[in-house]
Amino acid sequence: MELSGDYHFPKPPQAVWDALMNPDVLAGCIPGCRSIEPDGPDRYRAAVNIRVGPVSGQYTATVSLSDLNPPHSYKMAIEGSGNLGFASGVSTITLTPTDDGGATTVHVDADSQVGGAVARVGQRMMGSVAKGMLDRFFGCLAESV
Repeated sequence: MELSGDYHFPKPPQAVWDALMNPDVLAGCIPGCRSIEPDGPDRYRAAVNIRVGPVSGQYTATVSLSDLNPPHSYKMAIEGSGNLGFASGVSTITLTPTDDGGATTVHVDADSQVGGAVARVGQRMMGSVAKGMLDRFFGCLAESV
């Protein structure tokens, strides 16, 4: 499943970057996040509750950051599994300043795969649920910056 979006922040790229690199901010904004902890350089372990329609499950995930180009871009890879299946994906996140440099547009391109019971039961809803989670995350992040 491919997903993309643009999100606007009234702060310069460095402020947005700092929020995106702060595990405490992320834990507060990731929908269903129970915990997120460092697991090595540019690597984290997270525990998340996810609901897709009538199906919900607990997942543990490893999040790895690469190609870091502060405060402009990075790649994020996620590998997770739980009682209802698995999820994996890669995202490219790009931060672009406005012409005056006082605000930032964050562009996200993501490609993910989901399998197991959650995919079978909620397959028709996966795209809208994923987009909704992305929108909620960046909405929360905008309030936190």
